[in-house]
Amino acid sequence: MHKVEVGEYLIIDPEICHGQMTFKGTRVPVDTVLTFLAKGYSVDQLLRSWPELTRAAIEEAIFLASQSLQVRYGAPAREAVPVSL
Repeated sequence: MHKVEVGEYLIIDPEICHGQMTFKGTRVPVDTVLTFLAKGYSVDQLLRSWPELTRAAIEEAIFLASQSLQVRYGAPAREAVPVSL
């Protein structure tokens, strides 16, 4: 398997974190960050915990997770609307 860039800030690299999707240039798994958000942590709290991340990278992870759900469950795709968290 080779590296797969997902968007601007995310990557799947078999050499990093056993091929989990991470934020580029880090060893921070995307699913970990999304789980913390789901548990009620704010983006600001996450940025303090992982200063190597950026707000834009977290926003992209949220957007791509949302798009994935829409595709999986057949919801009509909408045009991207930038949201600032």
